[in-house]
Amino acid sequence: MVEPEDRPSTAGQRLGAPESLGISTLEPGRRPPAMPPGRQVSIRVQMLDDTQEVFDVSPRATGKVLFDLACSHLNLIEGDYFGLEFQDHRRMMVWLDLLKPVMKQIRQPKNTILKFVVKFFPPDHTQLMEELTRYLFALQIKHDLACGRLTCNETSAALMVSHIVQSEIGDFEEAQCRQHLLNNKYISEQDALMDKIVDFHRKHVGQTPAESDFQLLEVARKLEMYGIRLHPAKDREGSRLSLAVAHTGVLVFQGHTKINAFNWSKVRKLSFKRKRFLIKLRPDINSNCQDTLEFLMGSRDCCKVFWKICVEYHAFFRLFEEPKPKPKPVLFTRGSSFRFSGRTQRQIIDYVKDSEFKKIPFERWFAILMSFQRHRASSTSGDQTDTPLRPGSTQAVVENPRGGPATQPNGRHEGLHPSPPRPRTQQPSSPRLDDSPVVNGQTPLQGRSPDGRQPSPLTSPLLTDAGFVRTDDEDERFPTDKAYFIAKELLMTERTYLKDLEVITVSFQKSMGKEEALPDSLKNLIFANFEPVYKFHEAFLKEVEQRLAQWEGRSNAHIKGDYQRIGDIMLKNIHGLKLLTPHLHKHSEALLELEQTCRSSRKLDGLCRDFELQKVCYLPLNIFFLRPMHRLMHYKQILERLCKHYPPTHEDFRDSRAALADISEMISQLHGTMIKMENFQKLLELKKDLTGIDNLAIPGREFIRLGCLSKLSGKGLQQRMFFLFSDVLLYTSRGMTTSNQFKVHGQLPLYGITIRESEDEWGVPHSFTLSGNRQSVVVAASSAAEMEKWVDDIRMAIELTDKCNGPSPEILASSLTDSKSLEEPSMDQESEDDLSASRTSLERQTPHRGNTTVHVCWHRNTSVSMVDFSVAVENQLSGNLLRKFKNSNGWQKLWVVFTNFSLFFYKTHQDDYPLASLPLLGYSITMPSESENIHKDYVFKLHFKSHVYYFRSESEYTFER
Repeated sequence: MVEPEDRPSTAGQRLGAPESLGISTLEPGRRPPAMPPGRQVSIRVQMLDDTQEVFDVSPRATGKVLFDLACSHLNLIEGDYFGLEFQDHRRMMVWLDLLKPVMKQIRQPKNTILKFVVKFFPPDHTQLMEELTRYLFALQIKHDLACGRLTCNETSAALMVSHIVQSEIGDFEEAQCRQHLLNNKYISEQDALMDKIVDFHRKHVGQTPAESDFQLLEVARKLEMYGIRLHPAKDREGSRLSLAVAHTGVLVFQGHTKINAFNWSKVRKLSFKRKRFLIKLRPDINSNCQDTLEFLMGSRDCCKVFWKICVEYHAFFRLFEEPKPKPKPVLFTRGSSFRFSGRTQRQIIDYVKDSEFKKIPFERWFAILMSFQRHRASSTSGDQTDTPLRPGSTQAVVENPRGGPATQPNGRHEGLHPSPPRPRTQQPSSPRLDDSPVVNGQTPLQGRSPDGRQPSPLTSPLLTDAGFVRTDDEDERFPTDKAYFIAKELLMTERTYLKDLEVITVSFQKSMGKEEALPDSLKNLIFANFEPVYKFHEAFLKEVEQRLAQWEGRSNAHIKGDYQRIGDIMLKNIHGLKLLTPHLHKHSEALLELEQTCRSSRKLDGLCRDFELQKVCYLPLNIFFLRPMHRLMHYKQILERLCKHYPPTHEDFRDSRAALADISEMISQLHGTMIKMENFQKLLELKKDLTGIDNLAIPGREFIRLGCLSKLSGKGLQQRMFFLFSDVLLYTSRGMTTSNQFKVHGQLPLYGITIRESEDEWGVPHSFTLSGNRQSVVVAASSAAEMEKWVDDIRMAIELTDKCNGPSPEILASSLTDSKSLEEPSMDQESEDDLSASRTSLERQTPHRGNTTVHVCWHRNTSVSMVDFSVAVENQLSGNLLRKFKNSNGWQKLWVVFTNFSLFFYKTHQDDYPLASLPLLGYSITMPSESENIHKDYVFKLHFKSHVYYFRSESEYTFER
C-alpha cells in the first residue's frame, strides 16, 4: 500500500489506539490474506472524509482483499455495513463484488476512484456497536445532506446541521458559529436557515462529538429518505416513478414521496427480464393487489444492478447467516449466480459482542493554529484560501480542551488519517457488555496480550500478582469427613454474609450520614434493625472460625473428637437468632419505606443510585435488604445436608436435627413475607433498567420471566427484550446512551390473549404468535428449549389472568397504550418538538450499572425466570477456587463468591469489594477432556463460545456443590 509521506498509517493511531487488527471480515487475530507475488496494481479509494488512499493489490486479488485492506486501514470492526462503489464503463454506479477479481470489474484502475461509503443502513443506529462506525455513518449523512440525497423539511435540516457544527467546533459561540457556517456549506438552503441552525446549536452546550453523532443519526433515521437511493423506473401506465430498497423491503417513490412499500414478509420472489423488474407477492385474500407487479427500467443493466442490491439487502437484514453458494451446474447455467457475500447484520452484532479484540474508545482530536483561528474569526472576507495543517508543521498548535473532533482550519474533520500521538484522557465509549469482567459497570482491564488479542476477562492486573499463583506442591490437606466440608461451607458463606451486612450497616450508613438525606424515622427503621443482626452474626462467625480451627487440628485442643462437629453451635445460635425475628420482619418494612421515600425525594433517590455505583455495592442495593431472610434458607440447606450425612447414632445428629426444626419454623413464619419482598425487589430492579414507565411495582403484579426474543415486523426480525408479568407482556429495545436502559416499545395485556406456534406460517424457526383484542405479535426464540420456556410461562400467566375478574385496572403509563406508534412513528407527524426532543435525551441520563441480569440476558440472548432467581438465592456459595486460563500453566488462588448468576473474584475474603466479575448466564459447565491435558482432580470448565475458564476446587464436596 502506497501512502503519502506526510500521513501516518492508520486511523487508530490518531484515535490514540494501540495497533489492532479490527477487521470486520476476518476472524480475530488474523491478518488480510497475503498478496500473491508479482506485479501489483494501485487502486485509489476515496474515504468518507474525502481523503484518498492508494492500495496495492495483485491483479488476481478479489474484491474482498481490497475491501479488507480498506477496513484494516481504518481499524474498522463493523465493516460489513460499508461497501466500495465506483462508476463502471457504462457510467453506472455499481458496488464492487467481493467474490470477483478486482481487475475483471475495474477496466481502467488508473482512471477509476472507488468510494468507501455506507452500503446498508440499519433501522436503528443503536445497533452500531462501535463509536467509529457511528462517526462514519455521521459523515455519510453529512455527504447525503450536502448532495441533496437526504431531503427533509427545514426544521430537520437545521437540527442536523446544528449537530454537525457542534461536533466540529464545539460549544456555542455565536460569532464563531456564524463564521463557520459562512465558510462551510452543509445544505443548499443554509443561508436562509442560518438563524434556525444557530438557535439549535445554542441548545447543544456540553454535548460531546460522540453525542452529536448519536443525535445526528437519531434525527436522520426518522426521515423518509434516510439511506435511500432512487432508481428511475416506470409503471405499466408509463408514469415516472423511482424504486428503492431498504431494510424493510422494496419501496416505490414518486418524486421524493413514498407511495408504496412491499415488505420482505410479503415478497415471494424478485426477478428481472430484460428491462422489466418483477415483484411477486404472497397471496393475500384481504388485499386487491396483484400477485405480480411489473416496473420498466432504463435498461437491462439498470434492472440487474437494482436486482443485485435487493438481493443483498434482503440477505443482510433478513438472514441469520451468509447464504451458501449454489453448486455449479454440469451442463449449462440458467439465470444469475450472484449471491450476497459477507456477514449478515445478525452475524456482525454477534461478532462484535463475542470478539476477543479490546474495544478501543474512539476519540477525536484537532489542532488549530491559534493565530490562524483568530484571523478567521475576525475576518469578514469569504475569499481567503484555507491552508490545511500538516502533522509535520512547526507552528504552534492548541489542543481542544473538550477532546473534540479532529478539525482543520476550515472547520472540517481532519479526516481518517492519524495525527501525531499526544497525551490524552480516557473517555468512555458507548456502554456495552462483553465477557470482560465488570464491576459496577467498570472494566478493570488494560492492555493486550502479546498476540494482540483482548486479554481474557479474568486477567485483571489486580488479580495477576505473582504472589497469588499457586504451584503444584502447595495443595493443602484437610480432614476427609464430609461433615467438615459442610461446616466449612457454613464458614465461607458466613464471611460473605457478614460483608453483605456491612454494606448496609457501615457503607450505606456512612454514605447517607454525610448528606443527611435520610429522615430520622427511616434512619432508625433501617439501622436499628440491621445493627443487632450484624453484631449477632459477627459473634457467630467467630465461634464457627474457632470450631473449624479446632477441627483442622490447628489449636491446642487435647481431644480432637470433641470438636469434630458443628450442630451444637448451629443449635445454640439459632436459638439466639429466634430472638431477632422482630428485627427480620422490620427489614421488609425498611425496604418499602426506603422506596416510598425515594419516590418523594429526588435527592435521596440520586444518592441511592450513586451508592449503587460504588464498588462496595456490587449488587443492586435492595438485594442487601433481603440478605438476612435469604441466609435462613442457607442455614436450612446446610443442616439438611448434615442430617442426611450423619447416621442417627452420631453425636452431632440430635443437635443438627433440632437446629433444622427450629430454622424450618422460622422460615415458615417469614415465608409469605419473603416471597412478596423478592417479587417487590425484582420489580424495583427492573424499573431501573426500563425507561418510559413509572408504575411498574404495583400491588398484585408478579414478575415471571425476562429475556431476549426476536420480534417479527415490517423491518424483519429485530432483537427485543421481553418482560413477562402476571398481567402484561412488555417488549423493549436497548439504547446506546449513557444510561444504558431499555426503552419500552409496547405492551400486550394478557387478559383474553391467545398463543399459538407459527413456525410453519412464517417460516421462522421457534416462532409463536400472541394475539390479543387489538394487536398481534409474532416472536421467535433462539432455540426450541427457550421457546418452550416462554410458551409455558405465558400460558400460565394467561390462565392466572383469565381466572381473575378481568384485565388489571392499572397496566402501565397511558403513553404506552399504542405500541404501534412507539415502534413505527409516522413520518407525517415530524414536528419541531419531536425533532428537538432527542437532543436532550443524553443530557438527562445518569450513569447506569451495565452488568445487571437484564443486560446479560440481552448480550447472551437468553432468558431467566423468577423461579430461576429463587433457586439462585438458595444456592449461593463462597470459597477459594484455583483458576487457570486456556493457554496458561499455573493455577491462581482466588476468593470467589457465586451469587446473582455471576462469579465475583477477590484476592482474599477480607477484600471490601470484588476486583472482577463474570456473569454466567449462557455459559455451559463441563468436565475437561483428555486432550486438554488438565491432569488434576476436581476440575470443571466454564465456556461460552470462544471463552474458556478452568476452575479447581479443594475437595470432592466443593466440586459437586
